[in-house]
Amino acid sequence: MAVHKKSLQGQLLLDNGKLGGSFFHRTVLLICQHDAEGAFGLVLNRNTGSKVGDALVADLPDTLKGQPLFLGGPVQPQALSYLHSEDFLPGANVMANLSVGHSLDELQDLSDSFSTTAKVRVFAGYAGWSPGQLDDEMKRDTWLTHPASLDLVFSPEPEKLWQFILKKKGWKYRLVAEAPEDPAVN
Repeated sequence: MAVHKKSLQGQLLLDNGKLGGSFFHRTVLLICQHDAEGAFGLVLNRNTGSKVGDALVADLPDTLKGQPLFLGGPVQPQALSYLHSEDFLPGANVMANLSVGHSLDELQDLSDSFSTTAKVRVFAGYAGWSPGQLDDEMKRDTWLTHPASLDLVFSPEPEKLWQFILKKKGWKYRLVAEAPEDPAVN
């Protein structure tokens, strides 16, 4: 009989200070899917240094083309994903008022619709786990969890997100957040 595991969908995963040297060192991931098929997430705090318009040859508004392109993870860096939020988004597929999409056509449709409350963030690549893999990593204390919110997902300072969240989690994690990037230079 299979044991039901708690889904981490809609949660943030943070490097707990033990992932030095890996792609996920000091990352914050939003888990967009977590079920018996595996897990899928997007790194929220890894800017590629490029703009969306540099990576996508599509008819998109200049405001979207000028946004930073984020590296969602090490898997298929040419794959497109985006997070989309509205104040009221019925049928949201990640958490309340937040959806993930992968279709360029749908992204174009979103950018064509006028809304003053819409938020979009575009990602190249993603983080993926096979069935049971993320559950095993959680048992090995690889990640910290933190409740996701739209404010955190669309943080205006994503490069500071990992430290910001850790500092809110208490003194033990504040020490991790304030540790130097390379402990050898301490």
